Amino acid sequence: QVRLVESGGGLGQPGGSLTLSCAASGNIFSISVMRWYRRAPGKERELVAAISSRDTTNYAESVKGRFTISRDNVKNTVYLQMNSLKPEDTAVYYCNVLLTTLQNYWGQGTQVTVSS
Repeated sequence: QVRLVESGGGLGQPGGSLTLSCAASGNIFSISVMRWYRRAPGKERELVAAISSRDTTNYAESVKGRFTISRDNVKNTVYLQMNSLKPEDTAVYYCNVLLTTLQNYWGQGTQVTVSS
């Protein structure tokens, strides 16, 4: 069992920055991939970024060059640094972990709103 607690959402300005954090607890030794998803109003959930246990990263085309995913294995935390924010980044952002047993766990979600 893995518990995920997200923080760092809120209101961001267009062109500004926000950083999301997701702290994992529980069966953390079996975490393989850590990911951030988002769901914008009226849209399907989409994968924003992922980072493997070997720090290999992948990004959605819409955020490449603007967002950076990273993980701190000592603090068992995954981060999403979001720069050059756009109104279309407005969404609920969810942290997700994939265990080596292929079980998935989700955070509760954190709202990010980009508006002037």
